[in-house]
Amino acid sequence: MTATEIGTYRRRLAALADRLSRDVSHLEEEALVPTGGEASGGLSDVPLHLGDLGSHQFEEEVTLDLVGKEEHILAEVNAALERIGAGTFGRCEHCRRPISRERLAAVPYARVCVACAEKPGR
Repeated sequence: MTATEIGTYRRRLAALADRLSRDVSHLEEEALVPTGGEASGGLSDVPLHLGDLGSHQFEEEVTLDLVGKEEHILAEVNAALERIGAGTFGRCEHCRRPISRERLAAVPYARVCVACAEKPGR
């Protein structure tokens, strides 16, 4: 892989990391919004209807699940940036062969080539 290609991947990964960090922060804020009562801006301490509370709890769980997934991708992106620094970016962690440009175009933080990813148990 050429230095120009590595630079392109570095910029792309850095932009992705920045976007994911903002998304995670936004999702965390969204998930932690209080429900019902004076804490949420209501006029009394009476919570919302039980159905509303259940809906809010479900939405909060979905949002926190999204946060977890975004944080996982962010960790993978940061690991890819570290591999660039170590000079191992673009090589499969299992077979050590180059990861195809098509795969890196689709998943720039890929750790393994398509052949190794398709093997059972991985």
